[in-house]
Amino acid sequence: MENKQTCEWPGNDPLMIRYHDEEWGVPVHDDTKLFEFLVLDAFQAGLSWRTVLNKRENFRKAFDQYDVHKIASYGDAEIQRLLTDDGIIRNKAKISATIENAKRFLDVQHEFGSFDSYIWQFTNSKTIHNRRETLKDLPASTPLSDNMSNDLRKRGFKFVGSTICYAFMQAAGMVNDHLIQCYRHPVLKGK
Repeated sequence: MENKQTCEWPGNDPLMIRYHDEEWGVPVHDDTKLFEFLVLDAFQAGLSWRTVLNKRENFRKAFDQYDVHKIASYGDAEIQRLLTDDGIIRNKAKISATIENAKRFLDVQHEFGSFDSYIWQFTNSKTIHNRRETLKDLPASTPLSDNMSNDLRKRGFKFVGSTICYAFMQAAGMVNDHLIQCYRHPVLKGK
């Protein structure tokens, strides 16, 4: 059987490989899924994606399957529950930001009809197919992620710095940053 060339970053971790092969860079237009990536990328700040990915199912349970209406109504009791949940990353600032972001997410849905309509406007509703040759070529942020970060912050979102926004863009398929020799690059370019 022929070995497929792939990006190096998943290493030998089966969960990371599955995420790379099935999700990373695939265009997402579902608001619940977009909110999930917004939450997970915020919690990743200062940590590795592997750490967050290993807790992903726990995050789904802890945050009511990313029901943005429920999360927007969380109060002190829910914050305390989350701070004692060892299945997630227990960071009060990030938990509070998730609740605030749910409220702002609802505002954006109301204004634009969907978060999808709002967020994809930054790439003119198309995936940007980059041509990265090595992991060193992957930027932490770009002028586009700077613009997205600035706009989200103006709308009251928290934990949406440019680096977090670029990671979100990669996860949500707004940019295809699979290395050009990775078998996923042309597959996604064809979508």
